[in-house]
Amino acid sequence: MITKNRQSDIVINEMIRKAFPGKTAASIKELTEGMCNVTYAITFSDGEECILKIAAKDTTGNTSNEICLMAAEVKAMELVRERCSFKVADVLSYDTSRTICDGDYFFMEKLPGDNYSFIKDSLSEETNKKLAREIGEIARQLCSITNPQFGFLGDEKRYDHLSDFIHTMLSNLISDGQKKNVDLGCDANKLLEDFENERHIFDEVPSATLVHWDMWEGNVFIKNDHVSGIIDWERAMWGEAFMDDRFRSHNRGSAFLEGFGKTDFTENELKRLRWYDIILYLTMMIEVFYREFEDKGQYYWSKEQFLRVLNEA
Repeated sequence: MITKNRQSDIVINEMIRKAFPGKTAASIKELTEGMCNVTYAITFSDGEECILKIAAKDTTGNTSNEICLMAAEVKAMELVRERCSFKVADVLSYDTSRTICDGDYFFMEKLPGDNYSFIKDSLSEETNKKLAREIGEIARQLCSITNPQFGFLGDEKRYDHLSDFIHTMLSNLISDGQKKNVDLGCDANKLLEDFENERHIFDEVPSATLVHWDMWEGNVFIKNDHVSGIIDWERAMWGEAFMDDRFRSHNRGSAFLEGFGKTDFTENELKRLRWYDIILYLTMMIEVFYREFEDKGQYYWSKEQFLRVLNEA
């Protein structure tokens, strides 16, 4: 995968020496589940553990909506740590100097528990519903972190109106798809025209809240049948809460909505949810070709979801 900026143990040990003088690594293990940055589990000689995350050396594998992802992740975790009660990892050291490694990187604490995606099928239906409600409560907490304008957390550009931000996201995706000759299965110009016809529905959202955007099970940690932390904040943005993955049509469970405190939607809210579906599925289709995935299964699955949503209009 083109964004996986893997480093040798020699380089990683240099990083460790700079970040933690006097400490040495007993083991360095790559964690393979991530789909963007490369991540390593580090165990020190004294038994302590941490996580090392390394960004790509350039933006070749990124779509236009992915801007300064590592900076966005660090900023998002700082905001959450200051203002929310749920757990995110503490950043132990963050290096953008490129003196040791050709990509930015940070060390963070290792969250307790197990990755939810690995254990979900082994848990009871009752436990999974309880966890979904907890994740809904977490998504609701993020609504307390507000901003007067909209935009990607890693980008300096801000938008006074949500409709302008969503139009930028959509236009970027269509342009990215055209650059890689991705078959979207629809008329891109008509898609933009349809958006313009419904642009007004976004005017109901006067200000932005912090959105994780990708809070699927793989980014949730579980311990003792409770959420023990949320990871992978690199796509965080100032947007509407409904933009998160948990609100997507393939993933919008009643227990999550109960936890969030929103079980009914107005006609305009449903329309906005549809546009956020479109943006996620387009993103998943197009990133396959930017990341250079060998397996195109994600493209075919997301294209099927995308066309389903289009045809429901």
